[in-house]
Amino acid sequence: MSLKNKTALITGASSGIGTACARTLANRGYSVIASGRNKQKIQSLAESIDGHFIVADLNDTNQIKKLFSEAGERIDILINSAGVAPKAPIINGELSNFRELLNVNVLALTLCCQFALKKFDPDKGGHIINLSSMSGHRVPPSGGFYAATKFAVKAVTEALRSELKASNNKTRVAMISPGFVDTPLLDLYFKGDKEKLKQLKNEIHMLDPINVAESVAHIIEAPSHVEIGDIQLRPTGQAI
Repeated sequence: MSLKNKTALITGASSGIGTACARTLANRGYSVIASGRNKQKIQSLAESIDGHFIVADLNDTNQIKKLFSEAGERIDILINSAGVAPKAPIINGELSNFRELLNVNVLALTLCCQFALKKFDPDKGGHIINLSSMSGHRVPPSGGFYAATKFAVKAVTEALRSELKASNNKTRVAMISPGFVDTPLLDLYFKGDKEKLKQLKNEIHMLDPINVAESVAHIIEAPSHVEIGDIQLRPTGQAI
């Protein structure tokens, strides 16, 4: 697959998997549009790779619209990497956390898919990759409302793929579901239980964000007749 003139828009690029995706694709010759809500971290990324950098908080619908307005006339790839993971148990979680999880992990991802489709080549289509989680395939003991949103991501991804095929749109849709990845998101997920996280890191060689970014590259560089639907990857030491 020729990478020349291929443009990838990456959300959640200010840290973790999103940053790794931006670096990996830039190094492989893609034109990168990197978006994140942390201005300082986005500026830091801008100093290390070539690309177009946009500060946007996907918890705000107007900023999602602004992101795609500033992204230009045409993109080829959307990588929905933005996500949040506050602790949100079903029995006593905070409504504000439920709303943020739903807004960012599900609604923003869905809107980004809609806006990206309008910027893909109408004849060739494009590529959409949604970053989910192993928590979207089974509910871990501490999964809470976070797991519910990741199950929703799986449903959105499958529904989108079905709708596109029914309309003869050539856009390919994929989902990547990692287990434990050593990122700031994991720190947020285990906020309030730092000893548990420390124990896990001592017991398990966790995935590095670059491992996930390489899976992203594998998906979008597959031949045009190949659609990779779902990749699940976890540390070998992770039991579930």
